[in-house]
Amino acid sequence: MRVSHSPASGNVCDRSELTCVHALGALSAREVPALQAHIAACADCQRELESLRPLIDLFIAWPADILRPATSLQARLASRVAAETGKEPVSPPARQWSEPEWQPVAPGIECKLLASDTERDRISMLVRLAPGASYPPHTHAGVEELHLLAGELWIDERKLLPGDYNYGPPGATDKLVCSETGCTCLLITSTRDVLR
Repeated sequence: MRVSHSPASGNVCDRSELTCVHALGALSAREVPALQAHIAACADCQRELESLRPLIDLFIAWPADILRPATSLQARLASRVAAETGKEPVSPPARQWSEPEWQPVAPGIECKLLASDTERDRISMLVRLAPGASYPPHTHAGVEELHLLAGELWIDERKLLPGDYNYGPPGATDKLVCSETGCTCLLITSTRDVLR
């Protein structure tokens, strides 16, 4: 596949677009070796790849479920691309792990269980609040650690933004836990917290 660019675009090499696809990890496995050999010998494509790295690195901090489209969407896109190109559809890669599913736990709140320690009554999970959802007031039976991944979350008078961490000591009570925008967070807490 060769892509032409006008001189005004700033791209000199006709393979720079493939370099972008490769940087995103979206190039088919059979095309990778030839393109890597080309990049090793092409200064334009090397610059293109280096200019993309900071942007791609930003995606690493995003929750995977936000970036990864559902398998059904991947299959529909593959069928559409195949119809437009006249080629066979490329199936989404099979998952190499068994990822837990989101489970509704209350109106507007879903959890994805990551790990459970029954001996210490600890649990870690991803928690997702829909816009406008709130969690009931509760008292911590043990340490509660929350790392906000996406959206905004209010815990009492404190507004958390992506990347913020909240430590809740044992015995502390959270009277207000809500999100106006919706949010996703990593929560490590006790299984014995008391709802108020």
